[in-house]
Amino acid sequence: MPDQVTSEVLVQSDQAWNGTPYPAYPATRPQLTVVRMTIPAYSALPWHTHAAPNGGYVLSGHLTLEDQASGKKRTFHAGQAFTEQVGPVHRGFTDDAPCQVVLMYAGTPGMPLSVPESSNCAGQAPGCCG
Repeated sequence: MPDQVTSEVLVQSDQAWNGTPYPAYPATRPQLTVVRMTIPAYSALPWHTHAAPNGGYVLSGHLTLEDQASGKKRTFHAGQAFTEQVGPVHRGFTDDAPCQVVLMYAGTPGMPLSVPESSNCAGQAPGCCG
């Protein structure tokens, strides 16, 4: 018997990991971007926002997402998918292990993947701020 193709929905949501509903989607032509990001152990991405829905899948390690305003945190482990916030300032960070994550952004042409909260990208790894 030949192997069968299988599929599994990892995450499908109209809200971010912290329960924040997504706003209306832009009326312009969509542009999808898929990024593989490796975050070293004991690292924090800069505080940032997103203008369009996006989500991720943790390939290895674990990633903690943190909402700046509420301080709410949630950790996602290898094999878990998550939905990101649109609008609120947040960040991701690691602890004792590096993390590799695949991110999918559902934006529009010319829309940045992420926007730093301020000029907090100084000294950060290239690509941290989109």
